[in-house]
Amino acid sequence: MGKGDKKSKRGKIANNSYGARRPKKIKRKPTVEEKIKISKKK
Repeated sequence: MGKGDKKSKRGKIANNSYGARRPKKIKRKPTVEEKIKISKKK
């Protein structure tokens, strides 16, 4: 359970990989309300 452990978050950081313990940041889709606000401004 350290830098050599491929399943731990610290191991993922050390190995420069992603997974369940260290997910990549997902770009959030704009909600319907946000889309309506954007379209009203135009």
